Amino acid sequence: MKPSAYLETSVVSYFAARPSRDVVVAAHQEITRQWWESRMGDFRIVISDFVVREAGAGDAAAAKERLDLLKPFSLLDVTSGVEELASDFVRRRIVPKNKIIDAFHIALCSVHSVEYLITWNCTHIANAEIRSSISFACDQAGYSCPIICTPEELMGAT
Repeated sequence: MKPSAYLETSVVSYFAARPSRDVVVAAHQEITRQWWESRMGDFRIVISDFVVREAGAGDAAAAKERLDLLKPFSLLDVTSGVEELASDFVRRRIVPKNKIIDAFHIALCSVHSVEYLITWNCTHIANAEIRSSISFACDQAGYSCPIICTPEELMGAT
């Protein structure tokens, strides 16, 4: 069985966006496109209503393109366990209160036993300084912590 992977909104946004003039963002966009085309099929992709809502915001044409990309993927349910764990991330100040959606992305993966959380959000999700705190909170709540990574980290070892 394929490993499960949650696509956080930044990955879909980078894939669908026009090429950036910022060299770092442009590199992330290219890596995302390469991962999407060469590795995505190696995973069982899941998303959430949070991803759908975030992808649907902004310019109508761009939002439609992002939403069309998300159609094939299964949605994870927000359960009471997800709500409690996301709140715990905020209560522990792992994720800022005003970034609660980022806490929900992590909690959804943990509660639903998703193996990978794929994101370009390196501030509140894929951040080495908070990974141990995320893992500790998940463990204390009785859940496994997903492997939080960027598409670049899942390009394969070959």
